[in-house]
Amino acid sequence: MPPCPARTRPRREAPLVKVTPMQRQSVLRPILLASTMLTLLSGCSAIDRLKDIGSPPALAAVDNPTARPGYKPVQMPMPAAQPASYNPNSLWRNGSRAFFKDQRAHQIGDILTVSVNITDKAIIDNETKRSRSNTEDSGVSDFIGSKTIVNPAKAILPGRILTADATAASEGKGSVNRSEALQTNVAAVVTQVLPNGNLVVEGKQEIRVNFEIRELIVAGIVRPEDIQSDNTIDSSKIAQARIAYGGRGQITDVQQPRYGQQVLDVILPF
Repeated sequence: MPPCPARTRPRREAPLVKVTPMQRQSVLRPILLASTMLTLLSGCSAIDRLKDIGSPPALAAVDNPTARPGYKPVQMPMPAAQPASYNPNSLWRNGSRAFFKDQRAHQIGDILTVSVNITDKAIIDNETKRSRSNTEDSGVSDFIGSKTIVNPAKAILPGRILTADATAASEGKGSVNRSEALQTNVAAVVTQVLPNGNLVVEGKQEIRVNFEIRELIVAGIVRPEDIQSDNTIDSSKIAQARIAYGGRGQITDVQQPRYGQQVLDVILPF
């Protein structure tokens, strides 16, 4: 009899999953929401930049630093109040720089000049090397008279129990070479007088050259005794100093990466 032809089973195809409109909306809604939020966040700055096309960036208005939304009064540990001392039969007041009147800033609203003089340089060079080599060899030369036993037994008995080699080496190098220099002057205004007499000062300077604005911000706490007779103080004598030097404009925009690249730099894990 001729062999029966092989019966082939019809291949079952995977059933098609129907996606309902509600399911499609539930999947697309988070994506649309994320893209909308990203567009809104970048849209305000983009609109502001579009308005400045063909015109130089506007300077910030001169305002009261204490009226800004992010302003917070400075609170520092204060010693007990000391009564003012005067020398008997003397018209000279202790700590005064002028006989008739002290011309230095001493109250809210007074102005003094801050000499910003920053010259930092750091050179660090480190090199580390480490190496290790280990060898372990353990065995049995004659296990219970294995030499007198027939050959099949010799194949079963171990000749070497442990043989291990390990080698490790590491080398590291690191170097830091920094050099920063900033020399300029900026006028600051006294915004607060602390209970011990120290002054909280803040100054901001904006300079526009063509289509680029350079701004310098100085803030901190100074002692009245550190203010020179010409009403100037060095930036190295400012406690809690905050010095910022930067700018905005067409050149700064070109130097910054696009906002899409900045988002990817934050989100991507590699």
